[in-house]
Amino acid sequence: MSLWEIIRRLYPYVRPYRGLVFGTLLLTLVGSLAAQVNPFVLRYTVDTVQGLLNRNQGLAQGLPLLLAVSALLLGKEIINTSVQFGQKYYGEKIRINVSTQLSEDAVHKVLGYQLGFYADNGNQTGKLQTRIDRGVESLMKLVQNFFIDILPLFANAVVALVIMFFANVYVGLVAVAVLPVYFWLSYRQADRLNGSRRALRGLREAKSQGLVNLIDSAVVIKSFVREAYEEEKQTRLQQDLQAAQLETRKVNFRYDGLKTFTESIGVVLIIVLTAYLVLDRQISIGAIMFHILLFNNVSAPIRQLHRIYDEMNDALTYSEGFFDILDAADATEPTGALLPDHLRGTFELRHVDFTYPSGTQALHDVNITIEAGKTTALVGLSGAGKSTVINLLCKFYAPDRGALLLDGQPLADYNTHALRQQIGLVLQKNHIFKGTIEENIRYGVMDADLAQIQAAARQAYLHDQIMQLPKQYQSDAQQLSGGQQQRIAIARLFLKNPPIIFLDEPTASLDAIATEQIKNSLEAIKQGRTVVIISHSLAQIVDSDCIYVMQQGRAVESGTHEELYDQRGTYREIFDASARSLNIEKLARVMVDDGDDVADTAG
Repeated sequence: MSLWEIIRRLYPYVRPYRGLVFGTLLLTLVGSLAAQVNPFVLRYTVDTVQGLLNRNQGLAQGLPLLLAVSALLLGKEIINTSVQFGQKYYGEKIRINVSTQLSEDAVHKVLGYQLGFYADNGNQTGKLQTRIDRGVESLMKLVQNFFIDILPLFANAVVALVIMFFANVYVGLVAVAVLPVYFWLSYRQADRLNGSRRALRGLREAKSQGLVNLIDSAVVIKSFVREAYEEEKQTRLQQDLQAAQLETRKVNFRYDGLKTFTESIGVVLIIVLTAYLVLDRQISIGAIMFHILLFNNVSAPIRQLHRIYDEMNDALTYSEGFFDILDAADATEPTGALLPDHLRGTFELRHVDFTYPSGTQALHDVNITIEAGKTTALVGLSGAGKSTVINLLCKFYAPDRGALLLDGQPLADYNTHALRQQIGLVLQKNHIFKGTIEENIRYGVMDADLAQIQAAARQAYLHDQIMQLPKQYQSDAQQLSGGQQQRIAIARLFLKNPPIIFLDEPTASLDAIATEQIKNSLEAIKQGRTVVIISHSLAQIVDSDCIYVMQQGRAVESGTHEELYDQRGTYREIFDASARSLNIEKLARVMVDDGDDVADTAG
């Protein structure tokens, strides 16, 4: 993005604070005028002192001059200090307010995007965080530089340059002649750094994402003893980042040196020219200091740009990634106007195809009917497309082709948020937020009281375990075991109490006793509701009203357990394999032997 494009994008954020902007501009004008007092005072002082010396007058005659000059400069500094405080305070207030609004907009946009946005390789967690954080930071530095640094400096420079021209046109021309050379060098510097800064941004994002992956994968890394391998990967990435940073710095230092040399040439020319004019009796000795101080005000932005330039280029680089996030309009989650006020809960998938953003086609011509008030099970091997069906039913994604209906209406026509209020979702691995157990369960119903939360925890067979913790419901939820965290997710479901329930391996991380307890609770809540369940547990699917068997993204069989088992097809293969994995025959013999022992004892 160019500087003007960034200013155009920032304008709507700055516009609400135009009163502060006008106040800052007014103070800037006052400050720029005050900055020119010193050259005038110095010229007058030097010329007056020179006149006193020429008349053989000393300290007694010059004392009133010194007192007047001291009082004038002290008063100017008091005014200038107040002006600088107001100008910096207003500028900082603008920066903080705009920064807050930009961050809020980024969060609002990200939360409103479809899941496919996060699945994109360029939008991984670490990369998004870097783009948002560095984007807001660099844009705020641009606002700060403009209102606090650049604007006052350039105002001072313009006023000083006008005064120089009025004082002596030749000196003014020398000052003006230096500036185009400097800005041409700045343009060349930006051109050289354009590609390298974008590459540097990509390396920083990759580094952030790499660190996130290291932390998330710590158990796997240690179990396979791959610390050295992962360290080497991070070292190579760090070395690439280091090389890119050094190359960027080398270019900066080279051009900064040339710009400093150009500025120094301007100072030398001013000194030589004013000295010549003094010797030629065209100006006074005081005019030498007068023009040097004025040129100092003209060249001050040049010296400050050495510091500001890198930050401005960061804004040019990181703002592109930041505004890409805000502009991802095609990723905004779609919604409809239809409210599910009288929801029955009958879903229909008719000839549905779906492909994930990664390019993997997960569903092929799927036809499924989920009847209201009944339990429908989806079974199949891993990768068969079962979870994808639930993703479509929740409107996390939209199908590529085919019709997806709810109670005879296209699912896309329903208001997305209102629909999800009617759906309870428990996954195989549920996210637990940073916070207490009470806060995590309350996520199901935000205004629930403690009694309701405890009742939901009891239904999930979690209350007794919570009460044994030192802080009970105020304990850190993320410190619980995997099984306990799964029960928190199930407790959220009980608290929400929705008419439609989707269960994707809800008891996968629970032990046998906990699984039986939760199964009994789920059986109670399933009554009269539309339920879709995915499970590899035979006990949770055999009682379903209808079972769909999925294979490689297709629904290949459907019916009750008995009907499917008698067909001797894919379901029979899966069921028999599950039975063998559980060693059902041996368990049955043990149970028979136990029954015989009980009978003999009774006899």
